[in-house]
Amino acid sequence: MPSIASMTEDSIVAHGDSLMLLEHMPDESVSLILTDPPYHSTKKDNIYGDKAFQEDEHFLEWMEAYAAHWKRILRPNGTVYVYCSAQMSARLEVMMSKYLRPINHITWTKPNEPGYDGWKGKMNKEALRRWYPHSERILVFEQGSYGDMNAIRRSPLGQYLQDCRKKADMSGHKLTELIGAYGKVNHGGAVANWEAGRNIPSREQYAKIAEAIEATGAVEKMLPYEDIVRPMDLHGGVEFTDVWDFPSVRPFKGKHPAEKPLDMLRHVISASSYPGDIVLDCFSGSGSTGVAALQLGRRAICMEIEDQWVARMAKDLVQTQPLDEDALPARPATSNRQRSNGLLTESLFD
Repeated sequence: MPSIASMTEDSIVAHGDSLMLLEHMPDESVSLILTDPPYHSTKKDNIYGDKAFQEDEHFLEWMEAYAAHWKRILRPNGTVYVYCSAQMSARLEVMMSKYLRPINHITWTKPNEPGYDGWKGKMNKEALRRWYPHSERILVFEQGSYGDMNAIRRSPLGQYLQDCRKKADMSGHKLTELIGAYGKVNHGGAVANWEAGRNIPSREQYAKIAEAIEATGAVEKMLPYEDIVRPMDLHGGVEFTDVWDFPSVRPFKGKHPAEKPLDMLRHVISASSYPGDIVLDCFSGSGSTGVAALQLGRRAICMEIEDQWVARMAKDLVQTQPLDEDALPARPATSNRQRSNGLLTESLFD
């Protein structure tokens, strides 16, 4: 039976089949899903609890059950990252697009030094008959579905902004005038563009919007920026393309077969979540996703079926502390955000 193996103020380690655990999670409760399912093309019985699917379709049906749950539990401004093999990435992306809207298809090149490049240096090139599959894929999704034009053109912020503006009985041009956001070309269309989802206001612009609408008395308090804008924080010299060059985790005693580098996990979490957000990994393995989340001041829910990894993960997460401020990428202040303290409790999986 699924159970909670450990729990702190900022983390839960849940032991059991993650599909069963997901059934008990509240709707719209998770900001970032970052997970690495067993690769049907390469992993069969070598990991306890892995599904030994005989057909690709069976694997896709299994993953579709996850996609349905992810859509339900993901916050309106949340993001999903799913690791997968190059062989299954196209079919997995098409299937998942029935539930979530694709944003990116990232290629992880794994530029390892000779001797640490897996099977690459041992392969018989003449026998391959195809290009050697050295890379892995990371599929990225948001709420909405592919082909749904309303979802494409309307962000959660856009719909919410329009609703609040109408409650305040204010035209788009009037709101634009009040906040001083006239465009250089369309002379007043900034609010219309934000409501249509063509772009988003800055934090400063949103603060002015909230001030103008709240001043009418029709809306007492607008939601914080972080609750309606999907985070995508890329700044300075950080990697911003869809080709990633993070080296693989080198072999060591106790390494999980599919362990991902902490630098890459922190890269995702920094870019696609806000401090205090809940990060979920349904296939946690060694718990690296949870460690990265806690290091960056997020909260973590880690699900794992295998006893060995659950015990190690529970120990590691309890000992994990946030990184020093100097080691963290600069993040915008979020002091006015309402933190949901009631989610990380045992009742989550009752």
